[in-house]
Amino acid sequence: MSFLFGKKKEENTKILFATDMHGSEGTWRKFLNASAMLKVNVAICGGDLTGKMIVPVVEGKNKKYTYYLMGNTNTTDEAGLEKAFKDIRGIGYYPHLTNEQEYKEMTENPKKVDQVFHDVMTSTLSGWLDLIHEKIPSKTKVVVCPGNDDRTLVDELIDQHKDVINGEGKVVQIDESHEMISCGWVNPSPWKTAREEEEDKLEQRLEQYISQLKNVKSAIFNFHAPPYQTKLDDAPLLDKNLNPIIQGGSVVMVPVGSKAVKKVIGTYQPFLGLHGHIHEAAGSMKIGKTYCVNPGSEYAEGIVRAFLIEFKGEKLVRLQRIEG
Repeated sequence: MSFLFGKKKEENTKILFATDMHGSEGTWRKFLNASAMLKVNVAICGGDLTGKMIVPVVEGKNKKYTYYLMGNTNTTDEAGLEKAFKDIRGIGYYPHLTNEQEYKEMTENPKKVDQVFHDVMTSTLSGWLDLIHEKIPSKTKVVVCPGNDDRTLVDELIDQHKDVINGEGKVVQIDESHEMISCGWVNPSPWKTAREEEEDKLEQRLEQYISQLKNVKSAIFNFHAPPYQTKLDDAPLLDKNLNPIIQGGSVVMVPVGSKAVKKVIGTYQPFLGLHGHIHEAAGSMKIGKTYCVNPGSEYAEGIVRAFLIEFKGEKLVRLQRIEG
C-alpha cells in the first residue's frame, strides 16, 4: 500500500519526528501544536503512544476521592478531580474513576484490571486521534507507527481513523523523491513487551518491508529500534532486579539497540533513519551516508522532544533538535 502527499515541486520538504509519548497527553498535544506552528508537510510519531498503567481514583464517603500516585496517597474532593486527572495523564498514566466495590474487584481479579486498562486506553487514544483534525491543518499529514509497548489493538484504532496513517509495514510517499517505511518491532528487551523478536526474525521483517520500496537510497527508515552501538542506543545496565547498576557514582550505560537495524542501514544506506525506543539516548549521527536520529523522550515531564528535518531532493537542509 502506498500513500502520496501532495506538494508543489521544487519546494523543501519539512517533517517533524517525535516518539515514545507513552500516554502523556500533554506531550502529544505539544507535538501536534508544534507540527502546525512549524508548518511541516508530515508529522511522524515513531512509536509507543500508549500508557503503561491505570491509576484508580476511588470515590469514598462524602464525595472524597483517593488515588495513589508517585509514591503518595492523595485525597481530593469533586472540585479537585479535574486537576487530579490532569496530573495523572501528564506523566503518562490513565486515570480511572471508580467506586470501592469495583476497586475491590480489581485488586482481586487481574482480568478485571486488564479489561479496565483496555477500555481506558481505547477511549484515550481515540480522543488523541480526534485532536488531529482540531490541531493540524488538512494539508499536513500525520503518520503514526505503533511501538513495542503498544498492543495490537492500537493498530486497529489507527487504521480506523481517517486523520492518521498507520505506518507499520506500509510505504508512505513523503514527497516526489522520498518514500518511508516504518517498523515498530524491536530486538528483545528485559521488559518482554508486545512487539519484540529475535534479531534474525527482526531482520527478516525489515527485509520484507524494505523490499516494497522503489528507491531505497532516497528512502526514510522509520524503525523504532535504534541501530546497535551508535550512541543512539545507550541505556542503563540493569541488575537481575531490573535496577540500574551504579559504579563510581554514575549509572553504567551499555548499547542495547538492534544489530539487524544497523545491518540493513549499513547495507542499503537510506537517506534518513528515524529511531526511538531508548529515551536516554537522544542525538544524531551518520552510518555511512545515512543520517540517523533519536529525539529521546521526557514524556513523564510533559516535554516533547523532536527533530525538525528539512530536505530537498538528496540535500539535507536542516537537522534541528527541538524540545519544549
